[in-house]
Amino acid sequence: MLVFAASDKGGTGRSVTSANLAYRRALDGDDVCYLDFDFGSPTATAVFDTPHAREEAESRGLHAYLKGKTGEPLRVDVWSRTEHPVLSDRPSGSGRLVLLPGDRGGGEFVTDEENLDRCVDLFLRLHREFDLIVVDLSAGRSYAMDLALAATAREELRRVPARWLLYHRWTRQHVMAAAELVSGRQGVIDSGVAMGHDRTALLGAVRYVRAAVPDLESPQWAQMPAAQYAWMRQCAKRLEELAASLGIGKTRVIGSIPLEPVLQMREQLITDEDVLDSKIANFSTRQALVELAERLTDDRFWGQL
Repeated sequence: MLVFAASDKGGTGRSVTSANLAYRRALDGDDVCYLDFDFGSPTATAVFDTPHAREEAESRGLHAYLKGKTGEPLRVDVWSRTEHPVLSDRPSGSGRLVLLPGDRGGGEFVTDEENLDRCVDLFLRLHREFDLIVVDLSAGRSYAMDLALAATAREELRRVPARWLLYHRWTRQHVMAAAELVSGRQGVIDSGVAMGHDRTALLGAVRYVRAAVPDLESPQWAQMPAAQYAWMRQCAKRLEELAASLGIGKTRVIGSIPLEPVLQMREQLITDEDVLDSKIANFSTRQALVELAERLTDDRFWGQL
């Protein structure tokens, strides 16, 4: 299965959350491949703690491959190459976790038919090899998104399951931008249909992930001054109403990631050791990531609406 991670803007937690989802699925035994299609800012090597791979990808990453400058993109076995003290000891029963990084210093580039052919070929080969392929796209309407839409519209990929996660922060501006990115003029749906996608099928393959959502029922927020707390609850209610009016209410949301200090301070994988041993990360964040990872391939959360 192909899972595309998109976002209305930068700073939504798209990349770090998607990396955590890949990590969680690999822990559960799936063979997982993570593609850094964030052409403008390829930073997945930092999230997976594989700094040497960033240097190796200077002219061998996904940019170079898609442009035809190398026959095969660099592959990084995360378990064996990471400098993360927990990940380097591969858990028993885990599946493969492979990173295909973007080129160091790579940037957005206009894609053409040759780029598209290479992209389709890569997706097909990876689909035969891995259970799950996570493709992290650049923020907003980007060349990376156009390439992904065009590739999945091709006849060769019609039978490969593809799903789209749209990340947005839990603010008024981000909710409005996320809805526009999907359903607005020249958004994901209209652009996909123009490229050959079926409108109903594509819309059914899109779900939203709310990021950095404060849990107002937790002790942390309950200790706020009464006026501040009441204002926060009022904001949350209005946000729910706004999201519902724009067609991205709770029935379209597949996951909600709590506001997490660790992810605010350092974009990293949240391990069980971070939650249970050092206790630097919150249990609610771990649970949200586990649930979202499970829902990626659970058809009960992807029925036609």
